[in-house]
This record gives sequence, structure tokens and C-alpha cells, in this order.
Amino acid sequence: MDGMIAGRTAGDMPGLDIAEQRSWQNFLDSALRMYATLNRMLVESHGLTLNDVRLLDILDKSPTGAARMGDLAENLMSLPSRVTRQIRRLEGQSLVRRGASPDDGRGVLASITDDGRVLVRQAMVTYGQGVREHFLGKLSRPQIAAMGENCRRISAGLKTGSAGRIGRF
Repeated sequence: MDGMIAGRTAGDMPGLDIAEQRSWQNFLDSALRMYATLNRMLVESHGLTLNDVRLLDILDKSPTGAARMGDLAENLMSLPSRVTRQIRRLEGQSLVRRGASPDDGRGVLASITDDGRVLVRQAMVTYGQGVREHFLGKLSRPQIAAMGENCRRISAGLKTGSAGRIGRF
């Protein structure tokens, strides 16, 4: 039967039926809008992008206040060159500093400064408020739990598959 996928009505996206396509588009739209909303809030309030806040938060939570550049790229699911540019920019704002790794002279560590710690902790309050207002506040507790579990399952599957290697082309 034309226009059918395994007994389901085909959508515009090959391989997906209408309900699957709608679900995917709703997820993608909400994720992109959420990212843009949080990013705008953080830039306006603190002069930091969402990616900056995520990077600074990783460094702030590190026992040493530092991380190898490659580890940051992996944790941020970003290209190493992009993280290098980001660190250079944050270094110019005196929020991080770079130095040689004591374990491996070839490796580079990014370390958070005291100014970086103060700013990221302020930004995390804004970040948390934004998540509560624009994401959690729209869902019931059971919906929050289901969303969290569904996203965990998707993420776990991507981590074990080749698609999880975003920073390594």
C-alpha cells in the first residue's frame, strides 16, 4: 500500500510515520527553543553562553579546578578546536587560564580562576531558574520522571554506539 510504513501512515520524513515524525519534530523544536532561551538569559544576565556556563561548571566541580582540554571537548560533545577557541575567549575574560599538564608536558590543562568561580556560580542560579521556569514548570512530577528516563535511555544508547563520538570525526 502506497503511503504506508508497516501498516502506519507515512510522514514526510522517509522511514517515519506521521506520529513518529511529529514526536521527533516536537522534541527537536522544544530542545532548540530551550537551548536558545537559556543561552539568551545567560548572555543577557552574565555575558556567558550556555556552553561557557557548562564548561566553567565542569571546571568548578573538578576537584582540582582544572581539566585536560581533550576531556572538556568530550564532556561538552564538542570539537577540540572549538573548545580551544572557547577557552582562549574565556581566558581573555580572566575566567580560565591554560597551562601545561603536570602529568604530561604535551597536554594542556584549563583551570578556572577565582573570578570564573564567582561568575559561574551566579550564572548557575540563572540557569537553574530558567530550567525550572521553561522546562520543569511545564511538566508534572511523573512527566519529569518519564522525560528524564527517556532521555537517559536515548543518551545511553548514543554513548555506546558510534553516534556518541561527536568530537572524533
